[in-house]
Amino acid sequence: MDNAKLISEYGLPLEVELSTQIYNALQGNVVEEIIKMAKIPFSDNYYRSMLEGHSFKVEEGTLSRYYNIFNEIKETLQFTEPVDFYITGDPSVNAFAIASQEEGEPNIINVNSSLIQLMTDDELRFVIGHEMGHLINKNATLVKLINFVFPHGATIPITLQYKIRLWQQLSELVADRFGYMAMPNLNVCISAFFKMSSGLDFNKMDMKVEAFLEDNKKRLEYFRNDKGINFATHPINPIRVEALNQFSKSVFFNEKGTSKEDLENGMNELIEILLKVRNTELDSNMAKFIATAGLIIANCDENISENEIDLIFSELSVLEIFPKTYLEDIAQSDVVETFKESIKKLLELNPETREAMLRYLISIALADKDINVKEVELIFNIAAGELGYSPMETAQIFSQMIQIDFTPSMNALC
Repeated sequence: MDNAKLISEYGLPLEVELSTQIYNALQGNVVEEIIKMAKIPFSDNYYRSMLEGHSFKVEEGTLSRYYNIFNEIKETLQFTEPVDFYITGDPSVNAFAIASQEEGEPNIINVNSSLIQLMTDDELRFVIGHEMGHLINKNATLVKLINFVFPHGATIPITLQYKIRLWQQLSELVADRFGYMAMPNLNVCISAFFKMSSGLDFNKMDMKVEAFLEDNKKRLEYFRNDKGINFATHPINPIRVEALNQFSKSVFFNEKGTSKEDLENGMNELIEILLKVRNTELDSNMAKFIATAGLIIANCDENISENEIDLIFSELSVLEIFPKTYLEDIAQSDVVETFKESIKKLLELNPETREAMLRYLISIALADKDINVKEVELIFNIAAGELGYSPMETAQIFSQMIQIDFTPSMNALC
C-alpha cells in the first residue's frame, strides 16, 4: 500500500485538510521548484553529516538486533522508501525523523541512546513506528517548507501560526497510530508514553494501566472545561493516550470493535480541545463582538468590501483558528441580539474594553477607504446607546482615528 493510501485509511481528515491548506498558502509547488533550481541546501544535509560523523549508524553487520527491529517495522508499515537509522549518544529521551531532500536519497530516523536504554524492544517498536509515521505522512517535508518560508525569527501571520500548531498536533496523533500499528499493544504504547514524558520506568513504578486510563479521563475533563490551552507542537499526553485507546478498540484491529464513524466522532471530541485558542469568558464574548460588530457596520452600506472582511478575519484570527467558519456561523444567528449581549457581557467583565470596542467599530468603517454617512451615524448611535459615550467623545476618537488610519481611495482621485 503506498503512502497516500495508508494516510487515507489511517489518517485524520482535518490533518490532511490543514496540511493541504498550509502547503497551498505557502505556494509549495512553486517555492519547492525554485528551491530545487537554486540548489539551496536544507538542514537534512547538516544532520546527515553530523550523524555520519558523531553517531552510530544501525547496519546489519554492526547492530543486527536493532537493524532487524527497525526493518521489521518498515515491512509492517509497508514503507518502501529507504531509511538510514542512527543511534546518538544523548541524555534526552527522544527520537526524530528527517525526510530526504533528493529523490532516492535515504530518509533519516535517529534514536537517542537514553531512549534505547530506557525502552524495551517492544516500546522501541512503538517509537520507531511513530517516527516512520511522520515520514509516511510527509510531515517533515511540510515542516521544511514552513521553516524555509519563515526562517528563525520571522513573523508568521497569527492565523497561519494557529493552523500550523493544530496541524503539528494532529500529525502527532496520526504518527501515534502508526506507532500502534508497529506495536499493537496498548499497554506497551502507554508505557512508552510514560517513559518519554517522565524518564521513569513504567514497570519499576508498578503503575496499573487500567488505573492510568481511568485517571487519564479525569485529566481530560480538566482541559475539556476550558482550564488549559496547549500551544506546543505535540498534543497533551491525556489526548494522545485517549486517542490511542480509542484507535486500539476500533474495527481496524477487531471485527467487533468501534466503527470508523464512532471512532471519528470520538476523535472529534478530542480535537475540540485542540481547537481552543482562548479559554476565558472575556475572549469568548470578544470574538462574538468582533464578528457581529463587523457584520453590522460593514453591512450598513449594503456592500461589504474585501478590506472590511479582511479586517474582521484578522481580528477574529487572534481568538479563532477558523475565523471564516466562525463568522459564517455567527451570520446565521441573531446577529443584533448577539452583538448587544456581547457588549453587555464585555462591559460587565472588563469596563476598560469600552474604548477598544468603539475603535474597532470605527476601524471597520474606515477599512474600505470610504467614510460612509450611514456607517458614521450608526457608530454614533451604538456609542451613545450601548457604550455610553457622548457625541463629542465619540467624535474625538473618530477624528483621531481618521488622522491615523484613513487613506482615501485612489478611485476618488482619478
